[in-house]
Amino acid sequence: MSIRAGDLRIDYSKQMMDEIAIARLLDLASARSTASAFARMANGERINFTEGRAVGHMALRTPRGEQFLIDGVDVIPAVWSVLDQMANLAQAIRAGEFVGSTGRKIRNVVNIGIGGSDLGPAMVYEALRGNRSPDISCRFVSNVDPADLEANLAGLDPAETLFIVASKTFTTVETLANARAAREWLSGQLGESAVENHFVALSTNAQAVLEFGIHTKNMFEFWDWVGGRFSVSSAIGLSVMIAVGPEIFFEFLGGMHAMDVHAAQAKGRANAPLMLALINIWNTAALKTSSRAVIPYSFDLRRFPAYLQQLIMESNGKSTRSDGTQVPYVTSPVIWGEPGTNGQHAFMQLLHQGTDVVPVDFIGFARSSADDSYRNELLFTNLLAQSRALAFGRSFDELPDSPARPHRVFEGNRPSTTIVAPELSAAVLGQLIALYEHSTFFEGVIWDINSFDQWGVELGKELALTIGSTLADFSTHDHPELDSSTHTLLSWFAEHHQNNNQ
Repeated sequence: MSIRAGDLRIDYSKQMMDEIAIARLLDLASARSTASAFARMANGERINFTEGRAVGHMALRTPRGEQFLIDGVDVIPAVWSVLDQMANLAQAIRAGEFVGSTGRKIRNVVNIGIGGSDLGPAMVYEALRGNRSPDISCRFVSNVDPADLEANLAGLDPAETLFIVASKTFTTVETLANARAAREWLSGQLGESAVENHFVALSTNAQAVLEFGIHTKNMFEFWDWVGGRFSVSSAIGLSVMIAVGPEIFFEFLGGMHAMDVHAAQAKGRANAPLMLALINIWNTAALKTSSRAVIPYSFDLRRFPAYLQQLIMESNGKSTRSDGTQVPYVTSPVIWGEPGTNGQHAFMQLLHQGTDVVPVDFIGFARSSADDSYRNELLFTNLLAQSRALAFGRSFDELPDSPARPHRVFEGNRPSTTIVAPELSAAVLGQLIALYEHSTFFEGVIWDINSFDQWGVELGKELALTIGSTLADFSTHDHPELDSSTHTLLSWFAEHHQNNNQ
């Protein structure tokens, strides 16, 4: 019960399943036509049927010279045109040829985005710590809370700072609010004319970018067939490319492409993302588990669980099937996690002896970017110890007689999958990300849902605008359209906010 896919070895022998269950699950995958569904995505068909869009994130890492058709058009030349544009800027910044308005070298990059425009690059930047230039520091701002931007600007010299504003439509409220505040901070010290030398945009809205003060030569395009949570291999990864250099970034893309090829070609139980999907479906539907922990035994992967939260829950947290009927089953567990060994001294107690069974994905490496053989061995043996303890536990009969005896019993039979690789290289990181992307896709196909829309995100955005528009006249007008709870809380905010600003 293990699979080799690229540099990854995936051991699922500690899952609560046998050969009969695996055979039935593979029959289910065949009945749901997962292979042909993947081919439809790879052929650029509009499988995001609620928005009428193709799903083309695999095109973003397709090698130069190959073909990827969307609506009958080969998009690879456009993809590589943007990648080349990104590489040119990254090399110019790293070489000190692209400078700020005062002629000083760019040493700080601040990425302003939200959702996939933040979680993706922030996670990859941390994961590739060993490959980063010591001369360039990247910071990531996503929260519209003013404290986020304020904290990330602390200690920065505007003359050495470049802002990357990531918004496909250049209308994302939170991102634009932070971007305007950043522009005020910069122009207040260097003048309005400096904006052009210190801001670039990741967008498709050239007019809005120009109105903000960014020249379109510094606008990096991406497309409506790229979903935010699948976008780190697009222009959204610009901050990462600046930090690690184009060569390492292309190795990262190569790792993703290798997993794309594996997912397309591997059959049955040799297909790693398909098997991960079937294991997750088994745990959710048959074992009735409601959450899944992702525990990377790697400091550099500490943002990976947060990245997977969006990838999996925004993709598959759905309640409507493709025919418009209600889903009669749970389609996604709650995804959460922290790095090992930290988690062992925090939440692992619940995983071992709690009343809820929580499947775990353990991720580990033979080598670390920090060269310390003893601590690397300690880290990996802790991973093995935790997965073994979850699986086999400790029985009452194994314990000495004492008042604490029943409290020291571990049931065992707690399922886990262990994913290992020689080291966390750029290529391995790309393989890991694509592994989970395709696993999420296969789950969605089997659940018969659309994994590529996110209408649940939209309602909150709409209501925020509606509620926000009432603040200006809240003290002088009634707003009967608001429910009593919202009205009371907004009244409280208006009073205390006004007092704070006086």
